[in-house]
Amino acid sequence: MEKFEKFKGLVLPLDRPNVDTDAIIPKQYLKSIKRSGFGPNLFDDWRYLDPGEPGMDHSKRRINPNFVLNRERYQGAQIFLARENFGCGSSREHAPWALLDYGFRVIIAPSFADIFFNNCFKNGILPIVLNAGVVDKLFQEAEQPGYSLAIDLPEQTITTPGGEVMTFDVDDFRKHCLLHGLDDIDLTLQYRDEIEAYEKNRKKQAPWLFGNPV
Repeated sequence: MEKFEKFKGLVLPLDRPNVDTDAIIPKQYLKSIKRSGFGPNLFDDWRYLDPGEPGMDHSKRRINPNFVLNRERYQGAQIFLARENFGCGSSREHAPWALLDYGFRVIIAPSFADIFFNNCFKNGILPIVLNAGVVDKLFQEAEQPGYSLAIDLPEQTITTPGGEVMTFDVDDFRKHCLLHGLDDIDLTLQYRDEIEAYEKNRKKQAPWLFGNPV
């Protein structure tokens, strides 16, 4: 997992509450578990004017010019600004996969669905909870072309183009994992030597468990 320390990116605002994971990545794209290749199908039903299926050439589909993700001014955005209860619905981990594959590293919202919130951290996305009034202000400011924010995870700050600095809370353990690029597998592999020593000793104690005769 890629490390996250300091980051500056263009902000894309999606002014809709209660955006669920089926909207983020529709169910027909859940067959793959490769964690990559989902970017073209992020918000698929809202992004395109015709229905999509896995394996299609999505570059030839008709795009919805009114959907924020398709607007020229937001191309290359890496910070996603959302409303309350973002990521609600089913627990599919494909939702943060799609957001990350598209290029988003930060999501800012007044609240998140719990499972989606946890899945973001496990996949290298920083979800930031801010007061609804502060988020309202960011939505207003994000109307400015080229509006970007600077995120400092070590200091837990957000800096606006005008120099205003806001702070945010983040769990110490999750912060540690993002700063060091550690997902669940990486955390386990930190104890590789101890695990291998245990397995070696266990094979001596109970060889029959490993297909070896006594």
